[in-house]
Amino acid sequence: MSYQFARINLERTDYGHSVSWNYLQPTTDVINSLQQIYRQYCIYKKFISVMPLFDSRFQDPQTDIIGYYDNQDLVAFSLIKRYDQYNALCDQFAWTYHKPKQRLGIESLKTECAIYKDRNFKYLYLDQAHMYKSQIKGFEILGPMT
Repeated sequence: MSYQFARINLERTDYGHSVSWNYLQPTTDVINSLQQIYRQYCIYKKFISVMPLFDSRFQDPQTDIIGYYDNQDLVAFSLIKRYDQYNALCDQFAWTYHKPKQRLGIESLKTECAIYKDRNFKYLYLDQAHMYKSQIKGFEILGPMT
């Protein structure tokens, strides 16, 4: 199996904060809520093989936890791993799919572009190049080593 990897060049984006969000602290209650969202997400997507989301992923000091809200209810989260002051990885996203037409996956990614551009980051790495993400401004497929 071969994957293409991608990133978003934040200098080529102009998104605002399009959804309600906040940084979360990895308390036991927060982690339990995020684990429940992850469970709902995996069940909704009918993944046939699921990697556990270990509590330590939430407790990594290099990882930002961003919570997304609908009417003050936590319905989604992203884990963003900061490699240095300019590069970060969109490591994990999950949401409840309580309102699929919201397209919260795309709207949260646009918001993350705004958050990290405001913090002077240059790139958000996306890991695999899922083509639905290619609609995001600044989307770039990474090439081979030369």
